[in-house]
Amino acid sequence: MKPKIFAIDIDGTITDNKGGRVDLDALGALRYLVKLGHKVIYVTGRSSIEAYVLSIFGGTTRIAVGENGGIITSGPNEHKLIGNKQKCLDAFEFLKTKIPEAIEKPVFPRMTEVVLERNFDVNIGKKLFADNDLGVTLTDSQYAYHINSKGVDKANGFVEVMNMFSARKEDVIAIGDSETDVPLFKLAGTSVALGNAPKNVQSQATLSVLGHQGDGMIEALEAVQLQLLVE
Repeated sequence: MKPKIFAIDIDGTITDNKGGRVDLDALGALRYLVKLGHKVIYVTGRSSIEAYVLSIFGGTTRIAVGENGGIITSGPNEHKLIGNKQKCLDAFEFLKTKIPEAIEKPVFPRMTEVVLERNFDVNIGKKLFADNDLGVTLTDSQYAYHINSKGVDKANGFVEVMNMFSARKEDVIAIGDSETDVPLFKLAGTSVALGNAPKNVQSQATLSVLGHQGDGMIEALEAVQLQLLVE
């Protein structure tokens, strides 16, 4: 297999969504890809700091796209901000006037987004934001709801990484499990949705597997290898 850039979601892909525990077998498989000469980049709804630290201790490529594409971290103090957090904060204040139960989720500090608990109907929130033209989007990562400034998504964030490596669409393999991964699926030459992904997310990927979370991650890598051998 020619060297590729693997864009890997974290929650629900190499972890379980409830406890956030990393599947060590999945992490080992990703580390092995790096040893073979591939790049493995975490692209997540979590903070880029969390993902960057995981890349260090997990032995993968030390670049992370966090906050659903709102920020790229390539060093301890090297952050490129794409999102506008103030717009997200303003939108959250508006949302609370319409949905009082909407509350922030306790997470690592965010630089470009607002993260909410999944305790209300996300579709109502999406409609409120769209109808009032607040310049933000609301998405569900299955870990949390995320308010991002409009134009921010995992694909737009990952384009910055592609530029770092002069990579093309066909060089990118994306693996994930939620609606936040769909823009990345469309950007990548090959994409895989795990078995725990909703059906509408699976339909947007070029491949899907039955396995869930860490087991699904390993199955996805096997499916990608087979796909590329056929091409």
